[in-house]
Amino acid sequence: MVRATLLVIQGIDQGARFDLGGDAAGLGRDTTNAVSLHDTEASRRHAEIRPVDGKFVIADLNSSNGTYVNGEVVRNRELKPGDQIQIGRSILLFSHSGDPAVESAAAEKVAFVAERDSADLSSIISSIGQEAGRDLVSQVQDLEPDSVAQSLANLQVLYRISEEAVRHSASIEQVLERILDLTIEVVGADRGCVLLRDVDSSQVIPQAIRYRRGVDQSEPMPISHTIVNSVLANRQGVLTSDAQSDVRFTAGQSIFQAGIREAICVPMQGRYELMGVIYVDITTPPQRVLLEGGKAAKFNDDLLRLMVAIGRQSALAVEDNRYQQALVQAERLAAVGQTIATLSHHIKNILQGVRGGSYLVEMGLKDHNEDVVRKGWNIVEKNQTKIYNLVMDMLTVSKERRPAMAQADLNETVTDVCELMQARAAELNVSFERNLENDLPLSHFDPDGIHRAILNIVTNAIDAVEGRDDGQVTVSTEYLPQQGSLNVIVTDNGPGIPQEQLTKIFQVFESTKGARGTGLGLAVSRQIIREHGGDIYVQSVPEQGSRFTLQWQSIRDPAPLETGTPPS
Repeated sequence: MVRATLLVIQGIDQGARFDLGGDAAGLGRDTTNAVSLHDTEASRRHAEIRPVDGKFVIADLNSSNGTYVNGEVVRNRELKPGDQIQIGRSILLFSHSGDPAVESAAAEKVAFVAERDSADLSSIISSIGQEAGRDLVSQVQDLEPDSVAQSLANLQVLYRISEEAVRHSASIEQVLERILDLTIEVVGADRGCVLLRDVDSSQVIPQAIRYRRGVDQSEPMPISHTIVNSVLANRQGVLTSDAQSDVRFTAGQSIFQAGIREAICVPMQGRYELMGVIYVDITTPPQRVLLEGGKAAKFNDDLLRLMVAIGRQSALAVEDNRYQQALVQAERLAAVGQTIATLSHHIKNILQGVRGGSYLVEMGLKDHNEDVVRKGWNIVEKNQTKIYNLVMDMLTVSKERRPAMAQADLNETVTDVCELMQARAAELNVSFERNLENDLPLSHFDPDGIHRAILNIVTNAIDAVEGRDDGQVTVSTEYLPQQGSLNVIVTDNGPGIPQEQLTKIFQVFESTKGARGTGLGLAVSRQIIREHGGDIYVQSVPEQGSRFTLQWQSIRDPAPLETGTPPS
């Protein structure tokens, strides 16, 4: 089945990936969309991607800010692999497996002709070293006027290929396929293939294969092992001609049946190592090309020199991609190490509390002292709650989740949180007040998720005023009909948050509580609110306190709403 993928490469959801199947997929801020974005500049139902006859078409749904593909505003447009879709401030990279040139693995479309002896190299009529490809610019001034235009065109192709080489948003397969498309176009080849050396075995493996439009793709592309190994060993590009007269091509072999006339194979030399080879060939007879009104392409030393330069640029693209992957892997390992170290620290503190409580329970049981047992059990229960909250926060922040939307009363959810935290506030001698708006409308949200988000913010506020004689925390609700949004406001008169820390407080493992905080609460709360299409806004003045506003769109009807203006 044809499948498509959207990867967010820019925006608040950067790194998120969405797999699309055979059904139409909505894109927008509403959580009912298959591609639900937290971008406040996206409309609730912004656009839709529809599968049509094995292809994918994007349609704008009268969005407020428009839908763009590769920088152009569109209403309806067929999507191609590598297209970049912009919705609000988010950019999504589109790719799919239905492209006929890439729907099967490149290795399955290549047939290697077995090696024989040195006589197999008899068809090579020209070879050029790698340094020749680096001198294309200096050679232009020595050419005849008729050749200057072609050389400049070659340089333009190299420039376009170098642009593809730095496209880190695309996969290496997509980059190589685009390079092959450009190469086939400029040299007049019928087919092209990139073979990369395996890092472990050093064997060459087909990585990408492309065809000129109209060329038969049903048969595997024959490639000579002898030619490839010669290029790898000598690190020189080679030009072969009149392949059908070569003695090694017997009538039973696919390369003879394919009717190859000419072929070029060049090394892909990177900065430090040989990455593989690029192979292109011509199968179309000259007479047929002329009958079709085209120019009978013929490989020559100029094209061989250009191919060597293309091989160099392609190698740099592969090399940069591998460095990028290695860097990402290193960053992931570093993040894993930081996560383990941080969580181990918090879990150790919680376990110490459990052990202390368990010791009191054991001592009370020995002495038959119920008060000591109760005191110990309260400590165990408190730390049990801590580790439960830690695990739930870890689960929330570690994966994308779809809110369990239900019709609910926000005041009831806030009241539950306040009743839960009332005892904690009284224990710390904190004045804890509620200011709930009357007649707050029923709305559609995830009660458990919103409960957790508010609970984290309220807990932080109470902790912030701990130890103050006049510590005060107020929780308020309000409905803004003009914006269609629900607000939960939590204010405290604590020490406030320094300006330089305001941009960091929502980062995972960033905590202003020192050893008491996990650094997950605010990150979890913001993620939950963003899953509802909203955000958390913070105002804080040192020594005067902080104000956290949790705001998201009110949806009274579970059915998807029509596209509207994003909230201000």
